[in-house]
Amino acid sequence: MHTMAAIALLQVFGDSSGTMLLVLQIALFVGIFYFLLIRPQRAEQARHREMVASLKRGDRVATMGGLVGDVVALNEDVLTLKTGTAQVVVERAKIARRMGDAPAAGAAEK
Repeated sequence: MHTMAAIALLQVFGDSSGTMLLVLQIALFVGIFYFLLIRPQRAEQARHREMVASLKRGDRVATMGGLVGDVVALNEDVLTLKTGTAQVVVERAKIARRMGDAPAAGAAEK
């Protein structure tokens, strides 16, 4: 399909439009890159930020390091987890997921 579009553009603009075709190909590449990589990553970051901001005492969470525990105390940047008999202070950004939430769509497909 990409080649067909290039041939059609060459017929419309003539053979001297090599620069125009190159600019169009680069724009197409950037557009594909944005919609396949950048946009989904931003959506996932927004979902994670929202989940971390909505944490409250008593929530059961898992950290990126694999610790699972209940939220005992919350501060602006950190929270305290009770895991077993120990209490651990963890940065909010290192919380991977809330344990009662449904898994992400990408994780369910794997």
